[in-house]
Amino acid sequence: MSIEDKLNNLNIEIPNPPDPVGNYSAFIKSNNLIFISGQLPILPDGSIIKGKISKDLTIEEGEQATRIAILNALGQLKKATNDLNLVKRCVKITGYYNCSAEFKEHAKLLNIASDLIVNIFGDKGKHARAVIGANTLPLDAAVELETIFEV
Repeated sequence: MSIEDKLNNLNIEIPNPPDPVGNYSAFIKSNNLIFISGQLPILPDGSIIKGKISKDLTIEEGEQATRIAILNALGQLKKATNDLNLVKRCVKITGYYNCSAEFKEHAKLLNIASDLIVNIFGDKGKHARAVIGANTLPLDAAVELETIFEV
């Protein structure tokens, strides 16, 4: 089954990825790897899910922000490859969460991204990962996800 068929079956629409917010590339291809710059939870209308998880935002809103950020990463990947069927592996996902010092559920939130990637790519979606709590993130975003894929 093609990746597009899987996306249709999972009722997932890959968005047009947002443009970088600075003087950098949204992705870089190096040999057989695609490094995708940190993706924020930017909605199609340009608004951003902002705030600290567990202070300004609920866990559920943090999960929604994670889903939007990973879909934006997939949008960049699609732009980089022109065909998601070329993906051989998701190598790594790094999640940064804007949260209070008391927050301890970082891994639970990043599971949203990990599960989505595995549901789409199967075993090729199994990846290494790191998750970090941060006092602030760019544009006060709730989450930033950095990804690496092999093609």
